[in-house]
Amino acid sequence: MDNQKPQPSMKMSRLPVPPSRKRALSDENQELAAAPKRLKVSPVRVAASIATSRPRVAPAVALPKPQVIGRQSLQVMQTRNRMNTTAASTKPKVTAAAPAATSAPGKKRAAWDLKGQVTDMKDKVSYYKGQVQSLSEEKARLQSTTGQLQAQMQDLSQRNEDLSQQNEDLSRQLHSMETKLLSEQRKLLDSEREVQRLTALSQKQESELVAEKSLVQELRTTGDSMAQQLKDKEGRLICLEDEKSRLQTIVSEKSEEIIDLKERITQQDTQIYNLETERRRLHNTVQELKGNIRVFCRVRPTLPTEKASSAGHIVFPPSDEKAIVLTKMEESHVGRDKGQTVKYDFNFDCIFSPAASQADVFEEISLLVQSALDGYPVCIFAYGQTGSGKTYTMEGPEHLSMDTMGMIPRAIRQIFASADELKCKGWQYKFTASFLEIYNETLRDLLINRPDKKLEYDIRKVSSSSNDVHVTNLRYVEVSSVEEVHELLRTAKTNRSVAKTALNDRSSRSHSVFQLKIEGENSIRDVRTSSVLSLIDLAGSERLDRSLSTGDRLKETQSINTSLSTLGMVITSLCNKDSHIPYRNSKLTYLLQNSLGGNSKV
Repeated sequence: MDNQKPQPSMKMSRLPVPPSRKRALSDENQELAAAPKRLKVSPVRVAASIATSRPRVAPAVALPKPQVIGRQSLQVMQTRNRMNTTAASTKPKVTAAAPAATSAPGKKRAAWDLKGQVTDMKDKVSYYKGQVQSLSEEKARLQSTTGQLQAQMQDLSQRNEDLSQQNEDLSRQLHSMETKLLSEQRKLLDSEREVQRLTALSQKQESELVAEKSLVQELRTTGDSMAQQLKDKEGRLICLEDEKSRLQTIVSEKSEEIIDLKERITQQDTQIYNLETERRRLHNTVQELKGNIRVFCRVRPTLPTEKASSAGHIVFPPSDEKAIVLTKMEESHVGRDKGQTVKYDFNFDCIFSPAASQADVFEEISLLVQSALDGYPVCIFAYGQTGSGKTYTMEGPEHLSMDTMGMIPRAIRQIFASADELKCKGWQYKFTASFLEIYNETLRDLLINRPDKKLEYDIRKVSSSSNDVHVTNLRYVEVSSVEEVHELLRTAKTNRSVAKTALNDRSSRSHSVFQLKIEGENSIRDVRTSSVLSLIDLAGSERLDRSLSTGDRLKETQSINTSLSTLGMVITSLCNKDSHIPYRNSKLTYLLQNSLGGNSKV
């Protein structure tokens, strides 16, 4: 029993025990209580038998460690511990009992008393034999008791395992129930919060419900109103559907009419284009019948200083509107007879008396301007002696008005107005203007306020395959309105060369050439036109004996008269249809060569 491991301390189970289990435990307790009564042996003998027989006893069975033990099992263990304690306390007394029994009668025998010693030894042997027999019996009883106790211990261990398993199951159930309880508590708290939230939500929804009820009432009222309106709209829709069907019928009819009208418009456009082409052809034919080169004569009013000497000098025959008669009184060479009146008759394509206005003059010129818009080159010269009113006729006075406006501004107005009218017929026009002067056979750009003396202006052909010419370094301005052209005219007027002579305080000392390039395109008919309208204010011709020019004025006069003579020869050659036209004899005719011959209007 000394080598047996100490048992762990066990706690009493608080789980309820069924009645059948209680009866089994009570029987076990009665058997354990009766065991000490049956074992009525001397403590010394029990201890000796246990001590002598301990090595031969089978080792105790190792029981599993129970988690929870019952009260009866605890009592059995306490009884076993008391028995072990009693055996351990009586073990040394067994070893000393024999000497005490032999030596109790007397003193220790002497060494020489061998017989007495043998007798004592025999007594001890007989004593020990009795003890051994008693212990053997006790051992047999204890072995049978031990077997019963081991069987009871196994049964108790099995019951303890069952109880432990039940305890674990119940613990798990308890833990599960506690978890469920906590969960239920949390759910309860959540339910309370949800109830509070739902209560608040319910109150909110009640207020919203009240608002919705009022809104529903309003919507019902509105619905009734809308229903009434819907009925009205349905009635109106029926009327509109009838109207729609009627209009669809009208639309189908009108569509057919539109298709018919489109076809007619196409035919009319073609007819208009053909008529426009025919108009251009007839207009050009009329202008050719009148003459591609025509000369108009305009007589300016007499000045106050000229009235006395020129009275009756110019006569306009009433029977011939294209004739003018100049009269001159010739003196007698002898000086005795009165002078005779000499008459000089002249015929022109058109004659304008001093009473004719600027509008009257332009009315005749406007037909030529229309030819320029139709694609024919047109060149209009103002030719005459200095002071005859050429610049006034071409440009007008310093302060322009609708009555005093010259030929150049009027031509520009007519061109832009006609171009706007032709837009509806598919025509688009581009206009490019330039303004130069020819002074002593030198070209100058009148659209530059401060000309660069290093720039050279030469007349050159555009390309080797074309007869068109242009002036190098000359400023060509694209214009799109009448005001832009007027601004160019004002700039050119301030830059033109003028000087005072004996015949005119502001005599033009150069030829001013205004050119407007007209480029037209009809994308519908794929037709393009290009022409140049040239309006030239020539320098005034003068006689040296009357102008009294000297120095630079003399050189200017000679250059002017030479270029005018060349222009006269070119016009004469064109009228005579000569094979050679001397265009290159002057820069003026060389610049205008494409506007003088061919189908040009001069």
